[in-house]
Amino acid sequence: MKSAGTNYKRVIRHPFLFLWQVISRFRENQGLLLSGAIAYYTLLSIIPLITLILLVLSQFVDQAVLLETLRQQVELLIPAQSQVLVEQIDLLLSQRDLVGWLMVGVLLFFSSMAFTVLENAMSLIFFHRVAVRCRHFLISAILPYLYILALGIGFLIMTLISGMFAAVEEREVLLFGVSWSFGGASGSLLYLLGFVGQILMLTSFYFVMPVGKLSLRHALVGGVTAAVLWEIMRHFLVWYFSTLSFVGVVYGSLATAIIVLISLEVAGMILLFGAQVIAEYERFGDLDRDG
Repeated sequence: MKSAGTNYKRVIRHPFLFLWQVISRFRENQGLLLSGAIAYYTLLSIIPLITLILLVLSQFVDQAVLLETLRQQVELLIPAQSQVLVEQIDLLLSQRDLVGWLMVGVLLFFSSMAFTVLENAMSLIFFHRVAVRCRHFLISAILPYLYILALGIGFLIMTLISGMFAAVEEREVLLFGVSWSFGGASGSLLYLLGFVGQILMLTSFYFVMPVGKLSLRHALVGGVTAAVLWEIMRHFLVWYFSTLSFVGVVYGSLATAIIVLISLEVAGMILLFGAQVIAEYERFGDLDRDG
């Protein structure tokens, strides 16, 4: 494999060739099909995952505060449908007395499915790594649950920060004889923290999911790029579903599920395309031998 500096110079000299190679490999790896699989399993996993996390955290934090933080964060992932998802989670939490150890096990199993599918998709994209080195099956088995634990910790931190901002927002600070209020600032700060959280999560996917050791710099560039692309697409989807889309007319009561599925597939496509960019950057030094 060529050095990073050599590959960087080749990309600068042949940007369109590099882009064409990324798109070609993405099509060869059935990127659209893989993103559809990720969207489907994420749709199956997202409610059990969130329910499981909130069941645990509600033992320590007020449920209403958790649900408000959830609404703010889900809005970043599934535009225009956060309220529906939060209401469903609230309904499940209200029936927590019916949740036994068997139900917890079922929730845990379905919560891990999306991470497993994502790891398999990454293996197809980074096939040049898998051909050299395979990951131990125990690591693959444990990895989804480590991500669930990390998401739970991250959600708890976001909830605590949200509570701190809410408390500060109600106060006024007297500075140089002028009264300063933080009213309205908490929403912007929470949005910024949520965006940074997206970058960190995406970066961790690119850094951990592929087999072998990936450069942290490459993973961070991929994470930032994917987060920015998703933020653009998120606003586009909100506009599209609210103005041009006929999903509600065509699918009726199924419209919410369809909208969520489309949003997740677009997110999966962006995630996998970013991975394909990183994979082809690693292999771009081989283009002379391939062509």
